[in-house]
Amino acid sequence: MQLYTIDTGYFKLDGGAMFGVVPKTMWNKLNPADENNLCTWAMRCLLVQDGNRLILIDTGIGDKQDAKFFSHYHLHGDSSLDRSLSQHGFHRDDITDVFLTHLHFDHCGGAIIRQGDQLLPAFKNATYWSHADHWNWAVHPNDREKASFLKDNILPIQESGQLKFIEGETAPIDGRLGELKFTDNFSVRLVNGHTNSMMLPQIKYKGRTIVYMADLLPSAAHLPIPYVMAYDMFPLTTLQEKKSFLAEAVENNYLLYFEHDPQIELAELVQTEKGVRAGETLKLTEL
Repeated sequence: MQLYTIDTGYFKLDGGAMFGVVPKTMWNKLNPADENNLCTWAMRCLLVQDGNRLILIDTGIGDKQDAKFFSHYHLHGDSSLDRSLSQHGFHRDDITDVFLTHLHFDHCGGAIIRQGDQLLPAFKNATYWSHADHWNWAVHPNDREKASFLKDNILPIQESGQLKFIEGETAPIDGRLGELKFTDNFSVRLVNGHTNSMMLPQIKYKGRTIVYMADLLPSAAHLPIPYVMAYDMFPLTTLQEKKSFLAEAVENNYLLYFEHDPQIELAELVQTEKGVRAGETLKLTEL
């Protein structure tokens, strides 16, 4: 197995929304906001080469929406999905599986491209994976979350015939979050605080366990338990999921892979007097 970081660029989101009830005087020290209260965040995907499968976890925001849509998010940076794949010697046509942690636009926008009047899969040779419960949640969205579920990102996946579902619920094990198997070295954890049935990939790699945190912990700055995004549908559920997971992660020396942290790619965890915090930070290439 080989893992590759796939950077797709940066965008900006409101700092208050990203840190919820935490005062700006506290979170602004961690990710300083600009004059419009916007903070920079990464859209860092992960490529998993596992046997004859090439699995892309999340796809970034894509480029098919109109200028008005993108004006809200201030895309910047030199990285793109295609450029990152190319740097590792791959092309999007090489991808065998696209694994979507959830269907918010900044995680799945790159899954579909626009060609003239058509919306087509960006990865023509890939199977697209979503969770059955989350898919139903996304295609029948609640009023609060529907702005994050764009039909142009979602429905063409199903129409292509390339969609498959991971089904089942992960029952807690000894009070911890349970797992579903995807491959021999790749299991799936379900969490429900940010959105219903978001999938967290958990990967055995070079003797370590790496967990792709998606939006349970979008950045290392979100490690303190009360640091929960205002975007989360069920913040108290997020609190419990964070507490349970972080206790397990410290005990088992997991490495956390952050999708949105603007600087930190991977981090080990340490138990401090104030709770679990990031210890040594590193990149995949350093493993």
